Amino acid sequence: MHSKLPPIIAVIGSDGSGKSTVCEHLIDYVKKYGPAARVHLGKQAGNVARAMVKLPVLGNSLGKSIEVNKANISKSLPGPLPALVIMSFVLRRLLRFRRMLAFRRRGLLILTDRFPQVQIPGGYDGTVLPANAPGSRFVTWLAGRERAAFRWMAGHKPDLVLKLNVDLDVACARKPDHRQESLAKKIAVTPLLTFEGAQIVDIDANKSLDEVFCAAEEAVSKFMASRGYSYVDEGKPVVNS
Repeated sequence: MHSKLPPIIAVIGSDGSGKSTVCEHLIDYVKKYGPAARVHLGKQAGNVARAMVKLPVLGNSLGKSIEVNKANISKSLPGPLPALVIMSFVLRRLLRFRRMLAFRRRGLLILTDRFPQVQIPGGYDGTVLPANAPGSRFVTWLAGRERAAFRWMAGHKPDLVLKLNVDLDVACARKPDHRQESLAKKIAVTPLLTFEGAQIVDIDANKSLDEVFCAAEEAVSKFMASRGYSYVDEGKPVVNS
């Protein structure tokens, strides 16, 4: 039985797959079925880190510190200050997620850029702080809070997931400021994500934007028809977050 609430459509994929571009285009298509909201559910910590690295004088040292923390965090819990920074992004994400649910309760169709997952920890819109790793009681407590927050968010599974699959060479060409190793890991994880059994449509994001847009629109069209929605030429206003 389908929820009486409007559906949640999530667009996911590695950096370089075109998530944001697809969402920017797709929201204009989704609104043809009724009022809609587009919400970004990522932590965007990577954007902050890359901006910090570009700062004059301090950029190089900050970059080295970030890389060291990334390398160590999978082996042991970080100190209190880095853990608090991580949790600040979790709280930011929770606020966006609650706003998304409020939009949905108001009767808006939801289109999300990314979606939290608990299937694979350690990145890709999942938890960052490792479980059962050595660390202070305070940081261990924070790690537990992070896992609880992600379990709650992932429990509101999307109704449709558009999974943008991209090759490493293409992703690297589109995101030259990203580390190849990081992109490779996300590309490898993408096919494994199930989002709690949500309906998933795979899209070849190596193709041209027009082809990707058409594939995404076709997937949404079939899904909305299955939910009893009719395409309306005169769309209603869209609420962007």
